Amino acid sequence: MLKYPCLVLDHDDTVVQSEATVNYPFFCYILNQFRPGTKITLREYAEGCFRLGFADMCRKWYHFTEQEIVDEYHGWQEYIVDHIPAPFPGIGDIIRRQKEAGGKICVVSHSCIQNITRDYETHFGILPDDIYGWDLPEELRKPSPWPLEQIMAKYGYTQSQLLVVDDVKLAWKMARSAGVPIAFAGWGRRDCPEITEEMTRLCDFSFASTKDLEQFLFGGV
Repeated sequence: MLKYPCLVLDHDDTVVQSEATVNYPFFCYILNQFRPGTKITLREYAEGCFRLGFADMCRKWYHFTEQEIVDEYHGWQEYIVDHIPAPFPGIGDIIRRQKEAGGKICVVSHSCIQNITRDYETHFGILPDDIYGWDLPEELRKPSPWPLEQIMAKYGYTQSQLLVVDDVKLAWKMARSAGVPIAFAGWGRRDCPEITEEMTRLCDFSFASTKDLEQFLFGGV
């Protein structure tokens, strides 16, 4: 019997290594287009996304207009067509074991359906059961509990049958609002000790590697 019949996975920097190789480089480009001469470090980018979420970081730190946020998103969609991030070692084993045991894989992410499905097909040869991503209206995206409520309603799961696995504070807010347990995906935040300390303190569980999470979920690996 599965410990958690439904794993609710984040995508960027939980399943794929996209921050440093895809999302941050593109944001540096777009920031220079919209706010010429403005710089942001990778650590600042990580902190902004962690504490505010990407859209609010753009609004509060750089005063992006709503149209600029839309334009950034469309440019990013074009950029990711030719920039496919690698998965974290071992995450595919967790996804496959969950599915082979009859469990569900749901994705709640600030990525869009287009690149989530592309990455899953490319790296794992399967698709998630459900995706709740950036394509949703902003008020329904993480940290709203709406995606978790939809998953529970659709499959008849109780709160304790879901486990959120994520690396950002917005996911903790979402999980807490829905009464669902959350595990910190620490393998994607090894270079961010402040984030690791805070999420380890806040979350129900914390894992430094995908192997640690696999052991927790399935026992001997």
